Amino acid sequence: MIWAFSSLTAKQMKSIKELEEKMGVTLLAFSGMNIKYADLSEEDLKLLLQAEKDLGVSLVAVNVE
Repeated sequence: MIWAFSSLTAKQMKSIKELEEKMGVTLLAFSGMNIKYADLSEEDLKLLLQAEKDLGVSLVAVNVE
């Protein structure tokens, strides 16, 4: 399972905003996604790791059906 930012309805956003104001914090909403990680060759893994280093981000290879 992979976690990503949630797509929220206006009602959900309002509820979260109210809770943020009450608590004095910023809340981030995540939802689980049933996506399978891709099997990478050693060469592809090296390319991915170099791209992460160059871009300063984390990348996740998945198979999208």
